[in-house]
Amino acid sequence: MEEKLSSALNRLEPSATLAMSQKSAELKAQGIDVVNLSIGEPDFNTPEAIKEAAHRAIDDNFSHYSPVPGYPALRKAIVNKLKKENGLDYTPAEILCSNGAKQSVCNVVMTLVNEGDEVIIPAPYWVSYPQMVKLAGGKPVFVKADISQNFKITAEQLDAAITPKTKMLILCSPSNPTGAVYSQKELAALAEVVKKYENIIVVSDEIYEHINYIGTSASIAKEPGMKERTVIVNGVSKAYAMTGWRIGFIAAPEWVVKGCNKLQGQYTSGPCSVSQVAAQAAFEGDQQCVEDMRQAFERRKNLIVKLAREIPGFEVNDPEGAFYIFPKVSSLYGKSYGDRKINDSMDLALYLLEVGHVACVGGKAFGDDDCIRMSYATSEDNICEAFRRIAEAVKKLQ
Repeated sequence: MEEKLSSALNRLEPSATLAMSQKSAELKAQGIDVVNLSIGEPDFNTPEAIKEAAHRAIDDNFSHYSPVPGYPALRKAIVNKLKKENGLDYTPAEILCSNGAKQSVCNVVMTLVNEGDEVIIPAPYWVSYPQMVKLAGGKPVFVKADISQNFKITAEQLDAAITPKTKMLILCSPSNPTGAVYSQKELAALAEVVKKYENIIVVSDEIYEHINYIGTSASIAKEPGMKERTVIVNGVSKAYAMTGWRIGFIAAPEWVVKGCNKLQGQYTSGPCSVSQVAAQAAFEGDQQCVEDMRQAFERRKNLIVKLAREIPGFEVNDPEGAFYIFPKVSSLYGKSYGDRKINDSMDLALYLLEVGHVACVGGKAFGDDDCIRMSYATSEDNICEAFRRIAEAVKKLQ
């Protein structure tokens, strides 16, 4: 019956990250102890003050449909956050809230990309970007930046990739899957290229904004002439450990927001009412919880980088943000254990899961088959145990 599925759906590939999480869950269901380094969400609980705001919202009967772009109070809180933390001036009319930053990105792509338009995506990339572009009928154009470039593209690479069909550039900083963070100087160079071409819009995915280890948060929207060419995507999932609350937002020129509002009004309407009140409390409340989690992630980052560098065949950079490492492991390709041969990153990820009982994700899904992605959004004890198992599994390869 698959032939009855739409051609648009058939253009998509399943999410490799969710597939690996499912395989991990299946092994756990069989009673096998698996250390999961594949999942991209904080392991912390949502801070108490935010949960209390949600309790009050339920008691105050926030149980009806919300406006499609989100409650005015939440959009105003986002405006204030962007002014205070990012030095950017927006109005509530330039904000639209959605069911997570994932929907926010997809809204923008579906609103702006026409059949045949090209969208430049630096590789490695988050697995969903190219699938969203294909769903819209566009063509993903990948610009490769490997570990020698700290996984960041240059202005020269960007310029070389632009054609008359280029409609959009999607940037993610701090990056999933690499943890790379573009500096304001690097973003300024990219902005100079974009400004040469009047039709290009930049989607700046800043969902990992607060999980950075360099003390500053850069945005291409801050560059002269770029605010009107940029759609900022952000939300509460990573900074406030609110992945399940499903609140993301865009900050963009009003014409883009109106387009996304029109689209969202026809297929999901406004996001969860109670979650919006909780998100408002997150933005307006004490931000110490964000810093406490950031510090914990930094300690874990230092630990996992140290342990990964001790594994023969792992080449590891020191990420500046997010909660992933993206080690280059291609020197292990061609090796075997019994009847199992490691040909690529997906083979290695499956080997580490089934033999080492550690879940990670092959880099092929992120556009770099030389690497694998490992999340350190887990305890230090789990990280230590994971790399003990990985060391044993790698030692078996001949």
